[in-house]
Amino acid sequence: MLLQLKTLDIICTMPELDRIPAGKILINTINAHSYNTAQEDKAFAEALSKGDYLIPDGAHLVKACRWLKAKSQPKERIAGWDLFIFEMERLNDKGKMTNDKLRVMFLGSSEEVLALIRERAAVDYPHLDIITYSPPFKPEFSDEDNQTMIQAINDAAPDLLWIGMTAPKQEKWTYQHWDELNIHCHCGTVGAVFDFYAGTVKRAPLSWQRNSLEWLHRLIMEP
Repeated sequence: MLLQLKTLDIICTMPELDRIPAGKILINTINAHSYNTAQEDKAFAEALSKGDYLIPDGAHLVKACRWLKAKSQPKERIAGWDLFIFEMERLNDKGKMTNDKLRVMFLGSSEEVLALIRERAAVDYPHLDIITYSPPFKPEFSDEDNQTMIQAINDAAPDLLWIGMTAPKQEKWTYQHWDELNIHCHCGTVGAVFDFYAGTVKRAPLSWQRNSLEWLHRLIMEP
């Protein structure tokens, strides 16, 4: 197997997010789908296993860790959305305390979705300056595309970076170009969160989330 769930280091509780150190940190999510996909994709498996932190974005994965008596025993599901809200609120609070406009960059999705993100974030997080970049929609990026995206990130010099190009593309791209990103902040690969926050895709009702059925809601909405 390319990825061994029993030996992976996975964040186990929400309070652990607050203990992630400052600096250049790559945070990926893992769920049953991404775990299975990684078994047939060496580059994806490497990106997940060699990032700095993994969060358990799936109730089935949490249960599997328990059944397998894995090294990590997550106590709860921590969705990409949870990571997003935690990081955004913390940075906004920091900006408020220091009276600074701190920079958050969103790389991914369409210009339409990014415009909605900028509009909502201006209200939700008034102490954050939102910078966006929509990469070209194509199966594979050219060398020129990659360099343009890297340069956009480096020029933005963000205090927080979100990559949203859907899995496994976003994880593989970020890991492949990690050493070229001249950043000193947390970076999260959270594809679906872009649409959730923009309001272009609705999350499952809370009752579905609590009963581990968010995957079914997404399947129904995006068959």
